[in-house]
Amino acid sequence: MKNGSESDDLLLLRYSRQILLPGIGAEGQDRLTRAHAVVMGLGGLGSPIAAYLTAAGVGRLTLVDFDHVDLSNLQRQILHGQADIGRLKVDSAADSLLGLNPGCRVDRIAVRLDHAALRELFAEADVVLDGTDNFASRALINHAAWAAGTPLVSGAVIRFEGQLTTFDFRDPGAACYHCLYGDGEELGETCSESGVLASLPGVIGSLQATEALKLLIGLPTVAGRLLLVDGLTMSFRTLRLTRDPGCPVCSPSARAPRT
Repeated sequence: MKNGSESDDLLLLRYSRQILLPGIGAEGQDRLTRAHAVVMGLGGLGSPIAAYLTAAGVGRLTLVDFDHVDLSNLQRQILHGQADIGRLKVDSAADSLLGLNPGCRVDRIAVRLDHAALRELFAEADVVLDGTDNFASRALINHAAWAAGTPLVSGAVIRFEGQLTTFDFRDPGAACYHCLYGDGEELGETCSESGVLASLPGVIGSLQATEALKLLIGLPTVAGRLLLVDGLTMSFRTLRLTRDPGCPVCSPSARAPRT
């Protein structure tokens, strides 16, 4: 394992509880050290995603968010604190992450990216994690990740409910976000309008980070399935996903071919 700020002995100590796990070991930890993850959004979902990827030893994170920290964020966006109000979320998050693990490389993008820019960024990454909070952003990220052929771990929360799935676009037959939700006519609600329990983004974001770590190591994920979480009843359901043969994003007749 290579790290500019710690010796191999210290790295083994830092990640020892993870290296002990069957299916991971030193080889799996090395894979994480060499991995590049893109985190889209540094809010309620992106905070636990980025924190756990950093703590687990993912070598490079690219944080993408053009928003600033607001007082109303602090109820659930745990990478940011009172003193960060008014700062760019990517800057606040980067400070927290580097304090957690200074051996992780953290890149910051604080501008809105179009499809072409996202596709170029995703093509350089091993996994993309979507922590955004609106359908338009999720649809754009899905399309760019599919075009780049990069796995996408998608999550969403609202009120007491959450969901996540992994779209492994390395599989040419994988379904995509558009296969699941189409044009999103019924997905107009956001947390700012309908509210969300403070801890629920932590649950879903942690599950997203877990999916990404397994994917990077080479362990099984929930690709091809949708996990639904009800925080009120503490129930978890899993639905199987199927590809839409007429999907305008991922079907053979898709308008924007993969490059």
